[in-house]
Amino acid sequence: MIPSQARGPVSGRLPDFPWDKLTAHATTARAHPDGVCDLSVGTPVDPTPEVVQAALRAAADSPGYPTTIGLEATRRAAVDWLSRRHGVTGLGLDGVLPVTGSKELIASMALQLGIGAGDLVGYPALAYPTYEVGAALAGADSLATDSLTAFGPRTPRLLWINSPANPSGRVLPLEHLRKVVEWCRERGTVLVSDECYIECAWEGDQPLSVLDPQVNGGSLDGILAVHSLSKRSNLAGYRCAFVAGDPALVGELLAVRKNLGLQMPGPQQRAMAAALDDDEHVTEQHARYAARRLVLKDALRSAGFRIDHSEASLYLWATRDEDCWSTVADLAGKGVLVAPGEFYGAAGRRHVRVAFTATDERVAAAAARLTA
Repeated sequence: MIPSQARGPVSGRLPDFPWDKLTAHATTARAHPDGVCDLSVGTPVDPTPEVVQAALRAAADSPGYPTTIGLEATRRAAVDWLSRRHGVTGLGLDGVLPVTGSKELIASMALQLGIGAGDLVGYPALAYPTYEVGAALAGADSLATDSLTAFGPRTPRLLWINSPANPSGRVLPLEHLRKVVEWCRERGTVLVSDECYIECAWEGDQPLSVLDPQVNGGSLDGILAVHSLSKRSNLAGYRCAFVAGDPALVGELLAVRKNLGLQMPGPQQRAMAAALDDDEHVTEQHARYAARRLVLKDALRSAGFRIDHSEASLYLWATRDEDCWSTVADLAGKGVLVAPGEFYGAAGRRHVRVAFTATDERVAAAAARLTA
């Protein structure tokens, strides 16, 4: 029998799923005579690269169970990609673990690292909601802040950073990243960097991985980075991601995940290796997004919006200095659906997040409605 305190749709332990609050506005936007321009969710719409599809087809005959640690070829592709594209050194195969989608890992990271009641998890003031969900799932306390001094005398067991950031597109500079690494090491805090948008940069300095020796001083001790192929390679439907960094922390995750039977299917591992080995499709997709971003950025500014940060990621962080729900309602009336900034924390209450992952045609339609 389930104890009374553990009953209910989310057992009272987890925050409400934020997207449920957008349902009425989505209905309004879909009623537009020319159809909805859905810019609320950053889901890819362009084809999965043929090189990846071919790898998946070639690996379709996969009768046996995959291993939790993953194929050596897949882990080698991740190591090589981090070295080639992001200057990472000193990472071996024992420091990489394929996972089935980064969200699943992020939501369960605290739990898998043995963090629980009485422990503290920190994450950015503007943040992907799953960091908070992961802390709540583990029964830990959490604090949303961009200030390390806000923790006071209490030391977090786990600290999340996110650069480039969702929803704001902000990129953390080298000196800030170094400071966070040092602060965490001094206190024994596990630092996990969510770097899912690291190849989606548009303006300013290139985003740096926390695994870059410029950031960590040549040591991976105490740090992990989470990477996803959903955005860079249009692989959201494949659920291809991996975590890399300190071999001791990766080993701890591996030991737990073996017991839970958390394994990436073999065909997806082959597809992920093919995607990581190919840079051409990434360049092509980057150009598509850059063009869509420019169209929406100009249209939003023409419509009286200010764009803050947004130098990277797949979103524009826009405001008219009004309550975010007023903006959402107004744009829904034009058939344009965006995400209210409140979904990402109290600091976002006067912004909306505008994704530029829709098709060229829908982006153009949204721009026309914004500037009409």
